[in-house]
Amino acid sequence: MFWFLSHFELMLGVILGIILVTHIVLHKHTPTGTIAWLLIVLLVPYVGIPLYLMFGGRKMRRTAHRKSVLGIRKDKVMPSDDAALIDRLLQGYGMPGAETGNRLELCKTDVHIYECLTHLIEEAEASIYMSTYVFQKDRIGLDILQRLTRKAEQGVTVRVLMDGVGSLGTNKRFFKPLVEAGGRIAYFIPVLHAPFRGSTNLRNHRKIVAVDEQIVMAGGTNIGEVYIGPETSARRWCDIAFRLQGPSVRHYVDVFCEDWAFASGETLTREPRGQVGGRDSGDHCLVQVVPSGPDVPNDALYDVLLSAVYGARQRVWIVTPYFVPDEALSQALELAARRGVEVRLLLPEKSNHPLADIVRGNYLRRLQHAGASIHLYLPTMMHAKMVLIDHEVLVVGSANIDIRSLFLNYEVALLCYTGSVIDEAEQWIDTLKPHCRVGVAEAGLARSLFEGVMHILAPLL
Repeated sequence: MFWFLSHFELMLGVILGIILVTHIVLHKHTPTGTIAWLLIVLLVPYVGIPLYLMFGGRKMRRTAHRKSVLGIRKDKVMPSDDAALIDRLLQGYGMPGAETGNRLELCKTDVHIYECLTHLIEEAEASIYMSTYVFQKDRIGLDILQRLTRKAEQGVTVRVLMDGVGSLGTNKRFFKPLVEAGGRIAYFIPVLHAPFRGSTNLRNHRKIVAVDEQIVMAGGTNIGEVYIGPETSARRWCDIAFRLQGPSVRHYVDVFCEDWAFASGETLTREPRGQVGGRDSGDHCLVQVVPSGPDVPNDALYDVLLSAVYGARQRVWIVTPYFVPDEALSQALELAARRGVEVRLLLPEKSNHPLADIVRGNYLRRLQHAGASIHLYLPTMMHAKMVLIDHEVLVVGSANIDIRSLFLNYEVALLCYTGSVIDEAEQWIDTLKPHCRVGVAEAGLARSLFEGVMHILAPLL
C-alpha cells in the first residue's frame, strides 16, 4: 500500500509538473520570468508548484472576457489620420481613443489632494464610486468614512472597493456605519477567496473616485494619514493626483463598475450615455484613458511606454516609487540616453519596500553609465507616478515602472497630449530637483552579487 501511494504521488507530481511547465511556456511572461518559474518548478517542485498556483497566473481569461470591453463610443474617437502615433497604437489594441473637451487639474500636494477629494464627496448628488488600494483606519480614513456615511444617509449611492491585500488591516467592522447608512463595500480578491476567483498575486492597484458619473479624481494616492490630510505634514509621502471632467470620465466609470461587479456581484445601474460627461467641462484637454491588467487583453500601457521611449527625441522623464523594469524597457531607456535623449529618473532615496530598492540598483547603474541622470528624493517617500515624453505626452496614474505594475496588477493611466498640462507637470518635477541627491554610487562585489541574484528573481517578486 505504501508503495502504491508513493508511486501515485510521484505520477501525480510528474503530471502536474508537465501541466504547469506547459502553462508557463504557453502563457505570456517576461523571458526572465519564464526562465525563473521553470527553474523553480523543475528544481524545487514542492515549493515551486504551490507558489506558481498561487502567484504565477497573469491573464485570467474568464475574468478578462467579462471585464475587458469598455464601451468605446466611436463617434468620440479621433480619426486615425489625425491622431498621435500613441493614440493609433492604443486604438489598435481596442483602447478608448483620445478625446478633447476635457478639463484636467493636477493635484500636486497632500493638502490639495485632500481638499479635492473632500470637495468631490461633499458635492455628490447621486453617486460616489471609490476604488483604492489602501484604505487605512486612521484619522484620515475615519474622516473620509464619516463623509461617505453622511452622503449615504442623504440617499447618495456609495460604493467603496478596496484591494484585499492593500487594505488587509482594515476590517469590515470599520465600515459598519457606512453599511448601516445604505452604502456598500467590497474587497477585490481577498487573501482567502473562493477558488477560480483570481490569483492572490493579482492585485487591484487602481485609484478612482467617480462622483455622479460626471467628475473623476484619480492618480496614485490612497486613503490614509500617510498620503493626504487637511494640513501639511513633513512625514507625508510626496504624491500626485488629478481631477478630470469631460467625456473621458465615462471610461473610468466603466472600469470601476466592472471591477465592482467582479468583486461584489452587484451590477450598478448606469446613467444614460448621453448624460455622462462633465457638468461644466467645456475645456480643450486632449486625454486618453488606458486601463491595464489581467482583465485587459495584451499589455497596452507597457507597449505604449516602450514605443514612446524608442520614439523620444528630446527627453524621457520618469517619476516612480519603484523602478524594476523588464529587460526590453531597460534597454530602450539605455539606448535613448546613448543617442542624446535626456533620460531623467526621480525616485525615493529609500522607499517603503527595501527589497525593491536593492533590485533597482543594477538597472540604475546601467542607465547612469549610459548617460541618464538619477535623482533620489530625500525628504520623504516619493509615491508619485508620472512619465513625460518630449513635449508630446504626459502619463499619470496608478502604475509604477516595475514588473508588478506593468504586467500583474490592475492599473489605470491617463495620457494627456495638451501642452499647458505637460508644462505644469514639468514645472512640478522641477520643484522636486533641489530636494534630490543626484547619482547612485558604484556597488562593491558583495552588493553586486546580491543585486545580480535579485535581478534574476525580480520577475517572481
